[in-house]
Amino acid sequence: MTTDSRTHAHATIPSGAMWEQLFHRSAKPGLSLQGQIREMFVDAILAGVLTPGDSVPSSRELARHLSVGRITVVLAFQQLTEESFLLSRQRKGHFIHPDVLQGRKLQTTTAAAAAAEPSSDSSAVHPTDWNQRLWLRPSQQRSIVKEQNWQDFPYPFLYGQFDKDLFPTAAWRECCLKALSVLDIQQWAPDYITRDDDSLIHQIQTKVLPRRGVWASPEEIIITVGAQHALYMVGDLLLRDDSHVGMEDPGYPDARNIFTSRTSQLKYMQVDGDGLPLSSDLRDLDYLYVTPSHQCPTGVTMPLERRHALLNMAQEEDIILIEDDYESESSFDDQPVPALKSLDRSNRVIYVGSLSKSLAPGLRIGYIVAAPELLQELRALRRLMIRHPTTFVQRTLAMFIALGHYEAQLRRLAQAQKERHAALITAMEEHLPECRITPVRGGGSCWVQLPDHVSAMALARSAAEHGVLIEPGDIFFKSPVAPGNFIRVGYQSIPAHKIPQGIQALSAAMKSV
Repeated sequence: MTTDSRTHAHATIPSGAMWEQLFHRSAKPGLSLQGQIREMFVDAILAGVLTPGDSVPSSRELARHLSVGRITVVLAFQQLTEESFLLSRQRKGHFIHPDVLQGRKLQTTTAAAAAAEPSSDSSAVHPTDWNQRLWLRPSQQRSIVKEQNWQDFPYPFLYGQFDKDLFPTAAWRECCLKALSVLDIQQWAPDYITRDDDSLIHQIQTKVLPRRGVWASPEEIIITVGAQHALYMVGDLLLRDDSHVGMEDPGYPDARNIFTSRTSQLKYMQVDGDGLPLSSDLRDLDYLYVTPSHQCPTGVTMPLERRHALLNMAQEEDIILIEDDYESESSFDDQPVPALKSLDRSNRVIYVGSLSKSLAPGLRIGYIVAAPELLQELRALRRLMIRHPTTFVQRTLAMFIALGHYEAQLRRLAQAQKERHAALITAMEEHLPECRITPVRGGGSCWVQLPDHVSAMALARSAAEHGVLIEPGDIFFKSPVAPGNFIRVGYQSIPAHKIPQGIQALSAAMKSV
């Protein structure tokens, strides 16, 4: 290195105070000290604070500046060197790698040249009119909307959100580490194309489905990125504009939006205290979407006799049933009602299940059980969409189930939801006796009818000001002008001891509406 280059390098080295400031800027929850040091260097290089060729302090000196152990800095230096952010020179120390920004410079230079080059076309540039090209506008469909910062509210009565108190962190971390063994990485890292992780399929086949009375071969099971992905693929394969599809009202908004984007022949059936009733309206259908275990959003359970009758009618009228068993594992009964699919003798039921509902929604793991002929096409379609869900998560979840953690989690979840449901009912009877709660046999939410004069939307706004989040029920009905005095009160995301205070706050909010 020449005298000039050494002078330039030393002139650009941040001071001890600057290193400390860069280090604190890289601090993030859950990130190790070693990770913070690595992120500090990467951010400083990409931001231009450190430039190619600059020398960096010794590991001993940097450790002193950052008040960390020297071995932590040494390990961070080793990894940064392996990833070509740093260059190690014997007896001279570490330097910012001279080629670290080579690809970035090319990208920046190309973009700058394109921006500076005058257009050869002297006519005015017209912006692209995307409005003329969009034939589908999913953003304009009526969908469930939840506050992004819902965890900042003291009383989030929301359904389907993550509960850190119920997530089995230690067990999940153990399975993640097992899935990162050299042998397991070699097995899940290749491109599976249309296949799934065999171990997860086996665990679903032998441990998950039998709980619902369902027996299936591996050729009848496919992994999806959640239940919505499953419904989307089923809709893509089976529905055309003239397909007559029935669904419950009130019902699941995402299913409604998926189906209405494929057919104009969607027919709505009002539910009662036992779910979807049988009527002559069903006879004209090609497909029927149902949520028999816990009807969405009322939570009621379809009795066994009605399930048999529905299957018989489907057989007589040649109707394909799409069963969404989204909350099947959450039952207050010792003997839950078996799934429709378990009673199916002619492969007429397409069964959609979820594995992430009982763990964390962010995992996005669901599955479909259906006839092998349909599964073959679903795999081909999924290949066009995403090829396959992440096999690392599949392998981790397979281990989680195999080691008994999933079974233990289901028991823990059922007990917690039973306690929270009881606390909610008691608090509602004390503070909101004028509201009518639909009885449920399980699940993570209650369907509540407000007094006629109370608007659910107005209550939701007032409740938020009192720190309470609820879900107005309007979105679950087919029509925007549906009865406006229903709400869904979830207890998945709120501890049992906070439920009485939250309902008391909701009562205060109702008085101000």
